[in-house]
Amino acid sequence: MVVYKATARQRMAQDEKELLVRRKRAWETVRWAAKLLKEEFGAHRVVVFGSLLCSKCFNKWSDVDIAAWGISPTDTFRAMGAVMDLREDIEINLVDIETCRATLRAIIEREGQEI
Repeated sequence: MVVYKATARQRMAQDEKELLVRRKRAWETVRWAAKLLKEEFGAHRVVVFGSLLCSKCFNKWSDVDIAAWGISPTDTFRAMGAVMDLREDIEINLVDIETCRATLRAIIEREGQEI
């Protein structure tokens, strides 16, 4: 039983370390996405929201949610594709703030963090 507990503690410590690395990569991806959206697609504001903002909520399966203002409707799908292609190991979702539900927009405005 002692060996089992020691192994479990070691595994938990390793999982926590891996999660910290994943969270760091997620933040890097958000910064890359914001830069891309501003420079290539004319976004004037990019906001991250959701589980990445809550360290207790973010887990090894979490995706990353961002919203952007100022992308033309003709570029929206191209921008979504470009953002999704930034990383294979972390899914990133771009919300078109102009077409999303009012309830989602309110959450983004209230809880989001501008990048």
